[in-house]
Amino acid sequence: MSQSGETASSTEPLDEHLAQCKSLMQQGNFAGAESMMQALTPAHPDNEALLYHLAVSQRYLAKYQQAHETLLHLKRVSPGYGRAWQEQGHLFLTQQKQAEALAAYRQAVARNNSLIASWRAIVDLARAQGMQDVALRAQDQYHRLAALPEALLGVRNMMAEGKLLKAEKLCRRFMQQNQKHVEGMRLLADLGVKTNVLDDAEFLLESALVFEPDNLQARFDYMNVLYKRQKFERSFQEAKKLLTREPQNDTYKTAYANQSMALGRFNEAIDIYNELLKKPTPGNEDRSEVSAGLQLVLGHALKTVGRLDEAIQSYRQSYQARQDFGDAWWSLANLKTYRFTADEIRKMQQYEADENTHLDDRIHFCFALGKAFEDAEDYDRASDYYLSGNALKKTALRYSAERMTAQLHLHKQYCTREFFQQRSHFGHDAADPLFIVGLPRAGSTLLEQILASHSLVDGTLELQNIPALAGRLDGRRLMTEAPKYPAALHDLDAARAKQFGEAFVSDTRIHRQGAPFFTDKMPNNFRHIGLIHLILPNARIIDARRHPMACCFSGFKQLFAEGQEFTYGLHEIGQYYRDYVELMEHWEQVLPGKVLRVNYEEVVADLETQVRRILEFCDLPFEEACVNYHQTERSVRTPSSEQVRQPIFTEGLEQWRHFEARLDPLKEALGALLTRYPISSSE
Repeated sequence: MSQSGETASSTEPLDEHLAQCKSLMQQGNFAGAESMMQALTPAHPDNEALLYHLAVSQRYLAKYQQAHETLLHLKRVSPGYGRAWQEQGHLFLTQQKQAEALAAYRQAVARNNSLIASWRAIVDLARAQGMQDVALRAQDQYHRLAALPEALLGVRNMMAEGKLLKAEKLCRRFMQQNQKHVEGMRLLADLGVKTNVLDDAEFLLESALVFEPDNLQARFDYMNVLYKRQKFERSFQEAKKLLTREPQNDTYKTAYANQSMALGRFNEAIDIYNELLKKPTPGNEDRSEVSAGLQLVLGHALKTVGRLDEAIQSYRQSYQARQDFGDAWWSLANLKTYRFTADEIRKMQQYEADENTHLDDRIHFCFALGKAFEDAEDYDRASDYYLSGNALKKTALRYSAERMTAQLHLHKQYCTREFFQQRSHFGHDAADPLFIVGLPRAGSTLLEQILASHSLVDGTLELQNIPALAGRLDGRRLMTEAPKYPAALHDLDAARAKQFGEAFVSDTRIHRQGAPFFTDKMPNNFRHIGLIHLILPNARIIDARRHPMACCFSGFKQLFAEGQEFTYGLHEIGQYYRDYVELMEHWEQVLPGKVLRVNYEEVVADLETQVRRILEFCDLPFEEACVNYHQTERSVRTPSSEQVRQPIFTEGLEQWRHFEARLDPLKEALGALLTRYPISSSE
């Protein structure tokens, strides 16, 4: 290949071409590099690396307008790619547009806070524009990054760009040579959090605190991992330690309030949030950001305890503090009962369409606008926003429907009738747990509210204990490696199975208030019914089932706080529903009578009959309070929190039919399963 930028052979891998382009750029031959990349672009119009290096070459060639156009396309293709915004800052700076450059650099670090060149530029530009607080914070971050070994800075950048496997390999290689490097341990733990290997993350941070017990950043990370693992008492204790060390630290006060929420100390948390909101912070240009975040968590707390009007006020004050704060707008929509004004809808559309709006905020705006237009019965525009929001969310995920199908099919291979018969003596004999499984948005919160209204039942949370145990049995592996679970169930002996069952009952006691029974409504536990039966053979399991189109579409238009990655595509959620039904049929065959199926439509049609049926299955006496579940005062932390505080209603049973013309991929994925649920024309 000559340096004149001749057209590259189409048979050579793109990576080889890009390596040649980078070599030309390093030699200062930007014209040759640009020519070569322009030739590659028609075959790879949306390649992130190609577009980025093309824009860099165009900047060096003083082709500023073309560079701006290339970056605009790159930001549309990869809205979360921080380097695109950093290059935009470089481009503005080259054109002597300091204000625009500063804005671009701040957008860059909002997407990737490891871009050291952006932080350095922010320091100089913010000082020049009189923004001293911004400059000081940027300088602090710049010095932190500059002090890192080059390898760890590379790890941080890879993580920000979603290259988690490469980041982990690099980080582990570094740690092999620097076994007590606490910052390396923190990064490796963060990778564990991002890949949901929370036990590894907890162990790493525990070890880091042994080496450096006064490292408050490591302790803060440790607190957050404990919280994610629902070890709320321990995370609360870590929050107390942090606050004791720095009693005036607002971040630690907020963390303490968050941990108080987890323990059900709602009034204490609400008081702290209000105290922090009243605290004056003169000269802080980013006070609006802090206020927006505090108003948001205050709104969540108020919603949890049923103070709906105050929650709405807090969410509104949150978006007033930062107008493009998508989470605040989505939190209003997620109340399910809130109706946006025309002015609010106009503002959301404006910010969603703004290229400067962060990817996460855009996603939140799309889902909120979908709900707003659905409420206004403008189903075409609602569909557009739901589809856009899901597409944007999907870009940040690594979910594979085919991989999930293969994993679920393994349960049918290893969890046979003979397998359970041979282990009929396994497990802890406690009958306390009442598991509610199924898909999200299938009515599980309603069933939990019904059961939690009984005097003998405590309603808890979507507990992580069973998925965490399954993760431990699956072991540490790459996504491309074959799963060890559920085959690992064959290695369990009676003693370990009993130990796991006892640990589940013990570890979940913190969520209870002393009733003989308690609920665990983690929907995805349907995957682990074999494991549940082995360790808790007397536990009851209820399958919350809903019409496939209604259930899947309701999941598709819901933006979940975390997890449920199968919901962000019509094909993906349809395939997941089909796999779920097939696996539930398997459990019915190998564990007959173990699971009670409760259809949401039947609960709506005849509440008392279904309540009596559920209570009989759970061996509980009938109580009228279970029929009047909406009068029960308790904290509810799921998207259905306001709906279960109302009597049964039928309006949402067939809401999906308004969108039927756009749901063909879902129907195709559900396939023959839909023959059990006849679909009439939406006309």
